[in-house]
Amino acid sequence: MKTIAIDFETANEQRGSACSVGLAWVEDGQVVRVEERLIRPRDMRFSSFNIAIHGIRPEQVEDAGEFPEVMDEFADDFAGATMIAHNAAFDFSVWRSSLDLYRQSYPELSYLCSVKMAQRVWPDLGSHKLNVLAGHLGLTFKHHNAAEDAAICAEAALAVARSLRVSHVRDIPAIIGMTAGRLFSGGYDACTCRRKRSTARD
Repeated sequence: MKTIAIDFETANEQRGSACSVGLAWVEDGQVVRVEERLIRPRDMRFSSFNIAIHGIRPEQVEDAGEFPEVMDEFADDFAGATMIAHNAAFDFSVWRSSLDLYRQSYPELSYLCSVKMAQRVWPDLGSHKLNVLAGHLGLTFKHHNAAEDAAICAEAALAVARSLRVSHVRDIPAIIGMTAGRLFSGGYDACTCRRKRSTARD
């Protein structure tokens, strides 16, 4: 079973404007491979707000492949994989929007949200943003670099698995009441968590 963390950066406020993707492969309880690819958005409109976040400028992606070409390189890896993203609702909306833009069908895979995992396992953290989790775990990284974000997302998921004493990241949902999201040829299901029962007395 393949487990891969993914992170997208976008050129502007449009979800279909991916300009970078980072991937981190997990095997035997550790990150074994990290890749980043720049993406040339179909609409080469970069907002100053987004550039300030990730530092990617239009001239850096002029020679990059567009979304289908870049993602096709990893198609075999994605097939049947368990994917992880930090705030999966965002990253998977970028993936879906980009596929919709190019009229491509969705790959068959399941996905987990490391934000939801962290909220369940470390509820007392003031924030569950990636940089806060990295600090909590004693890790340093360059925030909003897609490859480094994906690697920290993977490390956070592994730390959750260790804290829950399960062997694999894919075993986490059963422990914390999470339902994995899915992409499939006909659409998608969101990654969700059951609400915790209230323990407050009347």
